[in-house]
Parts: sequence; C-alpha cells; structure tokens
Amino acid sequence: MTKPLFQEFPEVSSKQWKQKIQADLKGADYNDTLIWKTIEGIDVKPFYHQDIVEEPLAIDNSLNQWSICQTIYAHSAKASNQKAINALKRGANAIKFIIPSTDISLIELLLDIDLSAVNVYLECLFIDPEYIKKHQELLSNDNIQLELDIIGNLCKTGNWFQDLNTDHDNHYDIVSITNALTINLSLYQNAGANIVQQLAYSLSHVNEYLNHLDAKIKPKDKASFVCLFNVSIGSNYFFEIAKLRALRVLYKSLASEYGFNEACTIFAKPSKRNKTIYDYNTNMLRTTTECMSAILGGSDAICNMPYDVIYHKNNEFGERIARNQLLVLKHESYFDKVNNPADGTYYIEELTNQLATKALILFKEIEAKGGFLSALKEGTIQRKIKESDQKEQEQFENGEITLLGTNKHPNPDDKMEHELELYPFVKTNIRKTLIEPIIEKRLSEKIEQQRLKTE
Repeated sequence: MTKPLFQEFPEVSSKQWKQKIQADLKGADYNDTLIWKTIEGIDVKPFYHQDIVEEPLAIDNSLNQWSICQTIYAHSAKASNQKAINALKRGANAIKFIIPSTDISLIELLLDIDLSAVNVYLECLFIDPEYIKKHQELLSNDNIQLELDIIGNLCKTGNWFQDLNTDHDNHYDIVSITNALTINLSLYQNAGANIVQQLAYSLSHVNEYLNHLDAKIKPKDKASFVCLFNVSIGSNYFFEIAKLRALRVLYKSLASEYGFNEACTIFAKPSKRNKTIYDYNTNMLRTTTECMSAILGGSDAICNMPYDVIYHKNNEFGERIARNQLLVLKHESYFDKVNNPADGTYYIEELTNQLATKALILFKEIEAKGGFLSALKEGTIQRKIKESDQKEQEQFENGEITLLGTNKHPNPDDKMEHELELYPFVKTNIRKTLIEPIIEKRLSEKIEQQRLKTE
C-alpha cells in the first residue's frame, strides 16, 4: 500500500449522513423518531459529526492518577485507624474519614498511615477553628484535604452551625489555615436536581465563597488554593462523563475571574438515588457503570458504594466488593492507562458544551437575583429541585426510567422485611429551620414501602 488507508475513502458530511438516515426512515419523521429529549432540555441526536461540533474543550486532568478511596466514619480514632490501614493493604490508596466531633484526635486517626503515598480526606461534621489550629502542622501536608462546607450544611439541615456571621468568620479562620474549599454537589443530585441544575447550583454555591474570600486571601495563596467538589454520579452514562468535564470548565472560568487557582479536585461516588433494596445485587451493576463514568469524566478520587449500603450497616463483605470493583476497573480493565479518553469524542464534547452553556445561563440568572443564599432563603432552589425530582419520579412510575427488579421484572419471592438493619427511607424530623432543607430521596422508596407492607 502506497497511501494511508483512510485516504481511499471519501469524506461524508453530516448533511449526507442525515439525508441517508431520512431515506432509510421511509417517511417517518426524523425529529420524532430519532431525537431524544432529556430532562435538561437537550435534544440528543442519533449521530454527531466533526463538522457540527465546536472546537474540543481543553480540559486539564490526568486520568491515570485517580485514587481508589474508602470512606470510614470515625466513631473511634483507634478503630477507624486500624480499618483504614486494613483497607490500604487490600487495594485502597486513599482514605476519607468522616469526623463527627472534636473528640477524635487526628494524630491518632492517621497513625502509621504513609501520608507521602496516601491521599486523605477529612470531612468534618462540625466547625471549630481551635480544633483545626491544634492540628495545623498535620494539616499542612499536601496529601491531606480538610472538607468543610458551611453552605452545604445549611442546604442539608436548613440551619447554619451557629449563625451566618459566626459560621463565615469561623470558616475563614479555617480556610486561612487549610487554603481549601469544599462544595457538596452530591446533595443536589441525590435530591433529584437535573444535571444543568447541579452544575449551576454548585457554581453559584462556590461563588458565594469566592466572593466572600476574594479580598481576604492573599494573591500568593490564591495560586495554590484548592477547591474540592463532592459529586454523586447517576446512571446516565455519557451525560455523567460530560457533567464532570463541564464542571472543570465552569470552575476554571469562575476561578479565573477572582484570580484563584483554576484547577479543582473532584471526589466522586455513585448516587443513592437509583439504588434499591429489592434485587439488591443489581446495585453492583449500577455502581460499576457509575464508577466508569466517574473515571472517564476525570475524577481525582472515587469511593464506590457498597451494594447493600441502603439497608445494611457497614460490613466487611460489602466494602470489599465495592473496593474490588474499582480494582478490577483499574488493574484488569486498564482504565488508568489513558489520559482523558473522552477528548475528541464528538458526542461527549457536544454534551459538555451544552451542559456548560445551559448551566452558565442558569448561574447568571441566580446571581442577577441576589445569589445562591438569597435563592435558598426565598426557596427558589428547593422548589426547582422538587420540580425536577417530581418529573423524574413520574418517569420512573410510568416506566420511562427502569430500575430492574423494582419497577420492571420484580421477583415476587424477594423478601426484605427481616433484612433491614437501617431505615432506608426519608426520615421525617420536624424542627424549626431558617430555610427549607434539601432532602435526598431515592426513586424506588414508594414502591418499596408498598411491597414491604404486603410481604
């Protein structure tokens, strides 16, 4: 052969492809038959072509550096430390500790963990600058990231830790030590927000922080500032890949306006929203594809969800299976061997552009009306998420969204009443709050409650 293979084939334009498709439809309407309209307002085409896709986005992340993380609730510093060491021996290379109170010693919690080789995430369920100052030397390690989100706490609980001014003052005292922010984007996804809303709300969420910190953080510290997004990944495979890519693009654009470090860290985990208690082994299939989206979308760390986390207490078997799913993806499926494999994929590039564009429009609308906190106070954010949740719930109940073993092909012999170690449904706790909290809710809760009553 004297010339490259593909020069032997004539180029085919998108117009020619569409004409061929329309001819093969034999009179059926192209738009009605082949265009998929999503809840985000995006029309998904049957094919994507180079000549109709904008210039590929320059997304800076190194796929092969993603970490396999295990999350541990630190009831006890000593016991949690031993559990972390065991997880690291069994394949994890990152640990996330959820710290419930100031009684937990970080020195004891991190004892014998090689902090030069292991990334550690510390999620605090409280706000106490003195606690952080006490561990300031330890927290100066680049591989340790403290997670504290006072606005996220307001969204989830309806209240500040103390009050707006005190929380912001304490938050600044902590940020000035850690030089890092955390945004709980996961809450919006699990409550039913569509992808455009998730991106817009997280951007408006972080904008509240950057606007508040802009004049207080020194330029040299802005350059090394770290923003971490906690993200839940749903089952819409390609859209979730595009969501993570769009998140990086949007944050880069916002951070550059304030002069902050334009790179961000993405900590991903599967969504709870589509998990079920019946036919629970199917949850392993769901979490596998969700972890694949997280990897291909460019997450920095991924913590898989045990298949039985909805209804079982933490157990070694469920955690081992969840960790092994990621180990298989990394070491047997070689998902760590290529940087940014979605680059140049016309479909994903176009989805990324559309999601980012629509999210930016919504972000600007929120900011024009006073910003994220104002929208929360007025209940706008909560109402919009509820509307999206209801649309998705109706799609599930109509069979447009399928959860195998629950609303399609259920096993009538599957009994769960005596398997429930945890209450798997929304808990009602009536209390006084400043704003209406954003409530996480699974799609299958109603049908599961009905089945439990008839077992």
